Amino acid sequence: MRRMGFMAVALAATIAVGCNRSENKPATDTTATAGTAGRAENSVGAGDRDFVRDVAMMNMAEMELSRTALQHATEANTKKFAQMMVDDHTSAGDKLKAFAAQRNIEIPAQLDDKHRDDGQKLSEKKGLDFDKEYADKMVQGHQDFVDKLESRIDKDTLSKWKAEYERKTGDAKERAEAEVKAMAVTAEKSDDPTTQSLNQWAAETYPVAFAHLQAAKDLLDGVRKRSTN
Repeated sequence: MRRMGFMAVALAATIAVGCNRSENKPATDTTATAGTAGRAENSVGAGDRDFVRDVAMMNMAEMELSRTALQHATEANTKKFAQMMVDDHTSAGDKLKAFAAQRNIEIPAQLDDKHRDDGQKLSEKKGLDFDKEYADKMVQGHQDFVDKLESRIDKDTLSKWKAEYERKTGDAKERAEAEVKAMAVTAEKSDDPTTQSLNQWAAETYPVAFAHLQAAKDLLDGVRKRSTN
């Protein structure tokens, strides 16, 4: 896969910036607890609460599917991608848990019925069919996550970022990709401190999420080609 070598290095660096400088990213097994400086949940806007819960569920689902892939995947590239997902999303989930606790926002402690059903169906697959199904779910999941983040990012700068990504990665060189991932994405402005904090996190997280999506697409393309040979 042409992006996997870059991903192992660039994601670690971007996660450190995106997650450590901001206060959150999708979470795993989390429950709501109030921090010492927390604010009551009813003082946090419904849109912000929904955003935190949605990304928490997405993060948890990707981790669970990836843990399954580590056990059942056939391809080495699939297992490598799955391990990257577990590592990155575990770290990100811890950040989101802290953010939610400070603001007393309840986030899911377990998967919902849809994501549990997805996991069950995946576990029933075998061989390359498993790898293909896992990669497909990773593409779908990361596309949903990227779309969710984009709702919190300034649209003008996002369009420029995507254009620059296409320009620099048109030759598929990993060095060019690394340069693009280091480019900043600007958060949508808000007068509400919690909303602005979430928007900033979304902007800082976006390059990593977008890189995950591209790697998932590459993984799926590779598995599809091998399954038809």
